[in-house]
Amino acid sequence: MVSSALQITGLLIGGIGMIGTFAVTGMPQWRVSAFIENNIIVFETIWEGLWMHCIRQANIRMQCKVYDSMLALSPDLQASRGLMCAGSVLSFLAFIIAIIGMKCTRCAQSSWQAKDCIILTAGLLFILSGAVELIPVCWVANTIISDFYNPIVNVAQKRELGEALYLGWVAAFCLIAAGAIFCCFCRCCEKTRSYGHSAPTHYRTHSQRLHRKTASSYSKSQYV
Repeated sequence: MVSSALQITGLLIGGIGMIGTFAVTGMPQWRVSAFIENNIIVFETIWEGLWMHCIRQANIRMQCKVYDSMLALSPDLQASRGLMCAGSVLSFLAFIIAIIGMKCTRCAQSSWQAKDCIILTAGLLFILSGAVELIPVCWVANTIISDFYNPIVNVAQKRELGEALYLGWVAAFCLIAAGAIFCCFCRCCEKTRSYGHSAPTHYRTHSQRLHRKTASSYSKSQYV
């Protein structure tokens, strides 16, 4: 019961991280316009994402346009697009493999050793996908902060951290947490099984010794 609950918890956390990764990849709120100094046009908000940029006017009307060319993106957003796609694929594969390796899932000719290998693979993929997602999110956040405090950058071009970055951090930590749960589960199961297999061996050795002593004493008494 405890092992099944632990697996279900890891799967739920991994599913939340996977959905969050998909959402972050498609959200345009990576970079948000900053209203500082002389930039007082507060009725217009600019969003910049991996695939499109949007302009929202007075919380009423919003227009979005897909980037005409990938070269129009900054280097950090270009790399983030590829890394986020890779993280999405890895998290999806980890989620599917985790479902296959769960105890409640029955596959033909599946043993506990195969289940442990599958769960361990899912855990490693979850951790890898979370690490891959952290790279672009932290990179873009570092670029935004550096440009914000750079006096050379024009005020109209300065941006703030968007909602997608905060969601990306949460999703990445969920993926890493799910991977850690699955890896720890496999480790605990391995120790439990090794202890369970070693106990009967000692029992048999002890019983064999008792049998030998009983047989020898019986033979001596019979001889007398």
